[in-house]
This record gives sequence, structure tokens and C-alpha cells, in this order.
Amino acid sequence: MHRINHIHNSMSCFLFNEIVFGPVLSRRLGISLGINLLPVNKKLCTFDCIYCECGWSIKPIENHMNFHLLEDVKSALELKLKTMHSEGQELDNITYAGNGEPTLHPDFKSIMLHLVMLRKKYYPKAHISVLTNGSTLSNISVIEALNMAEFPIIKLDTGSEELFRAINQPLVNIKRADIVELAKDAHISNKVIQTLFLRGTYAGKNIDNTNSKEVESWLRDIEYIKPHSVMIYSIARKTPAKDLFKVDTEELEAIADKVRALGIPTNTY
Repeated sequence: MHRINHIHNSMSCFLFNEIVFGPVLSRRLGISLGINLLPVNKKLCTFDCIYCECGWSIKPIENHMNFHLLEDVKSALELKLKTMHSEGQELDNITYAGNGEPTLHPDFKSIMLHLVMLRKKYYPKAHISVLTNGSTLSNISVIEALNMAEFPIIKLDTGSEELFRAINQPLVNIKRADIVELAKDAHISNKVIQTLFLRGTYAGKNIDNTNSKEVESWLRDIEYIKPHSVMIYSIARKTPAKDLFKVDTEELEAIADKVRALGIPTNTY
């Protein structure tokens, strides 16, 4: 198993300093090879989530939209997959993650097309996953790319606009209701909703998306979106904001059971 190279920041979070990293053993995705389409020395995202393992986002994002070149990404993917295959390494997933929102890359669809070709050549049984916050789902090119992935995984962490602002801290002009509508209307097969539950305090505000009011509102939107499945998890690594706490497995399972009661497959991690 290869070690991830990373750059620690002052809050003990980290940035990936390679285009392709891993593979690592993922809680959700098994043996997973990561793809970072974003800058290696900063986090570039449309959100500034208080729990993000990559730390705080660079602001304003419009001034920092420098991405890896398409040909560099293609070369890095080919080299890594070819090397892993020749060494007989196992691979379950190839996952777009990295230092922020992967779908911001202007060549995201072209990169996806190339990856699908490489996957067929080297690891035809491996799945492709994308971790996205849903803020770019109005882009048709992004939707077309997401439909090439077995697991297009969309973030929805809260049941209210107030906590959406407090936890996800969007850096673009988008509301929680917009994410819900985009996730509902997007013609994406096998779409997955991913939710991180946590408690604590931040900027003088109480943070708790596990309370009954939040969960009930979130459940209504899950039923409305009708995803293929739901992933529920909690904090596993250092967070840029202090005083945030993990939700235990028993509580996560209790929430998951409510989603399962809607007839939607749900896993906790």
C-alpha cells in the first residue's frame, strides 16, 4: 500500500501534493486511488466546510482558479494505473477527491472520458466515484461527466439553511434549497447522498445537525431527492475548526434506520 504524500497546515489538516494519490483503504470505497484535479498548495472549493480535512478554502476562489493541465492529468493517470497493474495491485475504486471541489476543473468531462478508457484497459472491475458538494450541478458538462461514474456522491449535510451556512459556509451564491433542487432534478443515474453528522461549537454558534428538527427536515429532502443510496458518517480526522465532536456509530445507525424506512439503502461509516 502506497503512503499518501501530504502537506500539513497549521491546523493539522492536509493537502494532497500529487495529481494521483494512494491507493488508500477508504471507509466507504474500499481500496481507492485518489485523483486531485486542484492546486497542490491550497484548497480550492465553493464551500468552506468547518470540518474539512483539507483545512480552510482560499478566498476569493475566482483569483485562484489555476488547475493541473489536461495532458498532465492524463499522463499521471496512465502512469499510475499502468504501474499498479504491472505490480498486481488490487483496486476497488478510483475517486475524484483532493483539495476541494473536483468538478471545478474546466476539463472535468474530458478527464472523466479518459479515465473511463484507462479503467477499461487496466482495471475494468474498479468503480469510479466522485465526491462533490453539488454546487456545480447546474453545469450540463458536469452532469454528463458524473453519469460516467458508478458513484456520483453529492454532499447534503444539513436540514436547514441556517446550519448549511454555519457548517458548509458556501463561498458562492447558492442556498441549501438550490442544492436540494439540483440534486433532485439532475439526470444522474445512481446518485448517492453523503452526509456528515457532527456536534460542537463554532464562531459562538451551537453546531448540531443530529437534533430531531434537523434530521426530520433532512429526511424529507432525502425522500424528495430519491437517491440510489445514502452514506452517513462522522468526523474521522483533524478539523480546521476547533470544538467539533464525532457522533457515535449507534446514533448514526439510528438516523440510517430512518432513511432505510423510506426504502433507500443506507450505510454508516
